[in-house]
Amino acid sequence: MPDWLTERVATTPEQVALLFGEQRWTYAALAAEVAGWCGRLAAMGTRPGSLLAVLMPNRPEYVCLVHAAARLGLVLVPLNTRLARPELAWQLAHTGCRWLLCDHTTEAVAADLAEPGRAVLSVDAPGRVRVGALAAARPGPFTPVPFRLDSTQAILFTSGTSGRPKAAMITYANHFWSATASAFRLGHRPDDRWLSCLPLYHVGGLAVLFRACLYGISVILHPRFQVATVNDSLEQDGATLVSLVPTMLGRLLAVRPAWPAALRLVLLGGAAAPPELLAAAGAAGVPVATTYGLTEAASQVATLLPAGVRQKPGSVGRPLLFSRVRIADEAGQAVEPGRYGEILVSGPTVMAGYYRDTAATGRALAGGELHTGDIGYLDEDGDLWLVQRRSDIIVSGGENVYPAEVERVLAQHPAVGAACVVGLPHPEWGQQVAALVVLQPGARLGEAELLAFSRQRLAGYKQPRLLRFTTALPLTASGKVARAEVQQALAELL
Repeated sequence: MPDWLTERVATTPEQVALLFGEQRWTYAALAAEVAGWCGRLAAMGTRPGSLLAVLMPNRPEYVCLVHAAARLGLVLVPLNTRLARPELAWQLAHTGCRWLLCDHTTEAVAADLAEPGRAVLSVDAPGRVRVGALAAARPGPFTPVPFRLDSTQAILFTSGTSGRPKAAMITYANHFWSATASAFRLGHRPDDRWLSCLPLYHVGGLAVLFRACLYGISVILHPRFQVATVNDSLEQDGATLVSLVPTMLGRLLAVRPAWPAALRLVLLGGAAAPPELLAAAGAAGVPVATTYGLTEAASQVATLLPAGVRQKPGSVGRPLLFSRVRIADEAGQAVEPGRYGEILVSGPTVMAGYYRDTAATGRALAGGELHTGDIGYLDEDGDLWLVQRRSDIIVSGGENVYPAEVERVLAQHPAVGAACVVGLPHPEWGQQVAALVVLQPGARLGEAELLAFSRQRLAGYKQPRLLRFTTALPLTASGKVARAEVQQALAELL
């Protein structure tokens, strides 16, 4: 079986594949660019199965690398450009990547991550920091690797409640069945254009690339979400589909009274959609489809179409084709409709497991079901309602923040004895990070100093926006930190 881009070129070579600003590529033109990158990757010594880390924002070269990796049998390791250096260093060490690709915007950080046995190469001409220039390399000969659906396409990091990220192995089969099921639920038109401003280090960003290739439609790729540029693009580029998180939709609603007639669907995910946001979207005539998904299930699990959203605001609908959702109690037994429990997912979109973590894989896939840790319920109609994502998770602006990770970093400061991190409501971002900190006996530490310490070790979106000190954390009868009490105390300070 050839890779999907090769197959698409054989079918519709002149169809527009990618739009990026003023630039356009047909599938034939994109494939020609990909061939050049295949030659460069082969020349630098990659072999089938090699892990290729990528640290850069959305750009056409990133799209080419995604398809080149598929053609050469490489495993992509997309890295979050918003992470701090220690976080990136840990992820590279965990996967053991020998190659790290960057561009001029990430070159300085990437160069700092170079070490013996790991080459750092830029897709641009190197700037002030000297790293290898992959773009200038002469393409060598390469042989496409036979394409297999069960091959791992990417290792995507998704944080866990333990405070350390987990590396989910996503296969081409996961993407294929996700694309198929999504088309059945959302519908498919040959003239569709999917606007994506989700980063390619998120499964949602990668999913759009592969779906477009399989469907033979166009991707309108943005380097990131910016209200003005996305707003203009909706009007000028003929988008029929767009993937957004609630924060993005809220910002667009604030500046756009009318929406293009060509836009047939806004796929809204990444965080629970506030009722007032859905009401505002409905009043503006925006065709919103709410969705529930996660990295370990290759994006979508359940989706409610616009007509359903108007009838049941807050629900994310029924599971997609081939996927199954079960709500279970603590003993793993199914619960009746309307009762809260853990969301368990099964089907062909579920990941192969966590890379180099058999224990976590065993827990997550126990009994052949993905134990999401998310809390929800099914109503009498079989529609899913999400109550709480991953227990104590904080979802800020569509980004997942795990309290244990932030707590671990705060506790690394020698003056800190203990910390509890919770999420508080935020009108724009959905939630904001807040921390209650206990100092070591006799220690002195200010908020600014602790936040400066944290900023060196954690991404900006994980930083506490509210930080207070206390003499002791409240505890439950079993001796655990009473997070609800911490949350209430910090909320009273807003």
